[in-house]
Amino acid sequence: MHVVVAGGGSAGHIEPAMAFADALRRRVPAAGVTALGTERGLDTRIIPARGYQLALIPPVPIPRRPGPDLLRVPARLRDAVRAAAKVLRDTEADVLVGFGGFVSGPAYLAARRVGVPIVVHEANPRPGWANRLGARLTTYVGTSFPDTPIRHGRLVGLPIRRSVATLDRAAARPQARASYGLDPQRTTLLVTGGSQGSRRLNEAASGAADALAGAGVQVLHATGPTNTVTVDRPAGAPPYVVVPYLERMELAYAAADFALCRAGANTVTEMSAVGLAAAYVPLPIGNGEQELIARPVVAAGGGLMVDDASCTPDWVRDTLTPLLADPSRLATMGAAAAGFGRRDADERLVDLVLTAIGAGPGRRRA
Repeated sequence: MHVVVAGGGSAGHIEPAMAFADALRRRVPAAGVTALGTERGLDTRIIPARGYQLALIPPVPIPRRPGPDLLRVPARLRDAVRAAAKVLRDTEADVLVGFGGFVSGPAYLAARRVGVPIVVHEANPRPGWANRLGARLTTYVGTSFPDTPIRHGRLVGLPIRRSVATLDRAAARPQARASYGLDPQRTTLLVTGGSQGSRRLNEAASGAADALAGAGVQVLHATGPTNTVTVDRPAGAPPYVVVPYLERMELAYAAADFALCRAGANTVTEMSAVGLAAAYVPLPIGNGEQELIARPVVAAGGGLMVDDASCTPDWVRDTLTPLLADPSRLATMGAAAAGFGRRDADERLVDLVLTAIGAGPGRRRA
């Protein structure tokens, strides 16, 4: 068996693809996996580090405004489809599993051309153009949310890393806090804006550092690789640990009692799965998708929703700090988040893919 996954570009597309690939390898150890990607984005850094073969195809950026670049799209798309089809033939792929993003569109068209079965996974409440296209070419479509408006959609959840899905936060907490130099007993706030960080969250948390310290709260703050935050701490004050990137998110989740974060699908899904409540600050750009992602867990009592403009040092000082000083409320919110979370999406997606392979028409090497 050989599976080609297409989900390059951002961590939001790559991480579910890698979590699925890991689950497939657990189920079928001899299965081959090739990931399609481009030189743009995080593909060349994340995918090889996870132990999977990466095959590069030309990127096909879709301009948001009319202009000369829009006229180049057909030729770029043709080149990308041709390159993706070559990968499918060379690997003798049994199935293509697409996770959206600008890699998936050409891959779906290539799979249709070559005769390889297609499985689509949509991570977000509002499907992008690539997955809307893919859903027209297959009946095997998995979604992360129950009401995603996409053809043939069936709820499987969002695949997350095994290290997160199997995490026992309470058992891992002593090791996790020790690894970051945190006090083993203090209430801990995790601040993360995702793989690239968030200036808004960085400024809000660091600007309220004194108030957090006064409440006895320590902070683990991932700023993003290109951002810097400096917080001076006198001797004896609660630690404020600043790192550019969190290589092991499961340790960060175990160390934390609460999080201040953006509301991407991976973040909301992982935090809910491990029972970590959070203050979600949706990105103020795009189509409002991050608010839709976080809304159900917030409605269930597993977090707070804070609009971007309101996430200031004053808000952290006046609203978040009193919450962090209330252990019983933190516990209640964490339990509510855990009730919303799903840990088995990777296995459910493997089931869907194996079904698609069994029902597929076979390969046509053209």
